[in-house]
Amino acid sequence: MALIDRLGASKVRDGLVFAAAAILVAGVVGFAALTPKPGYAVEPMHRLPPPAASAAPAADSETAVFAGGCFWGVQGVFAHVKGVRQVVSGYAGGGGSTATYEQVSTGETGHAESVRITFDPRQVSYGQLLQIFFSVATDPTQLNRQLPDEGTQYRSAIFYASGAQKAVAQTYIAQLGRAHAFSRPIVTEVSPLRAFYRGEAEHQDYLTLNPQAPYIARYDLPKVAALKTLFPEVWREAPVLTAAG
Repeated sequence: MALIDRLGASKVRDGLVFAAAAILVAGVVGFAALTPKPGYAVEPMHRLPPPAASAAPAADSETAVFAGGCFWGVQGVFAHVKGVRQVVSGYAGGGGSTATYEQVSTGETGHAESVRITFDPRQVSYGQLLQIFFSVATDPTQLNRQLPDEGTQYRSAIFYASGAQKAVAQTYIAQLGRAHAFSRPIVTEVSPLRAFYRGEAEHQDYLTLNPQAPYIARYDLPKVAALKTLFPEVWREAPVLTAAG
């Protein structure tokens, strides 16, 4: 398809083989069968404990901005979460003049491929979204990369929109560190949200619209399957699309 011609080599070079939708072993959903390259260690997807600290809803509608690798998969995960009204793929961390896929793909703009999640805090809390993010949407121990994708644009990051979000995120990362939830240190950055720039139309709802795409089948559908298995209480079968909300 035309989009493939626009993708960076790192996003397509390992995307030629389809993988199983999920790997379930003793209640743990793993990335093991998805090994992108020799020597690349990944953390297994598993349900983490919820944040001990939380913030009271500040409004009927709130937003969260997360970066966890290719935005296709992160958007695809949160589109299936109850209480989420809209998920948009885009860019955060850099300036408006460089917020295009081609420029962000160079890794030199400061941007990370990100998603903006609009949610109803009375149905799903910011803390729950963080729990899902760290459990299935990203491997927070990978520095400036995720699965086969390399570069600062694929870093794991939380862009907070308020002091309350910053406090919950930082406290939760510290909590997971004390609990040794991962075999390696968490490197997810916590940064203020300066601006979020909506991505190009062809990147919106990409997982939902292209489930047979090799990259999606190999790297992203297992995340969605893990959400359904590990978080059945928040699972929504029909994903919310960017046109909703």
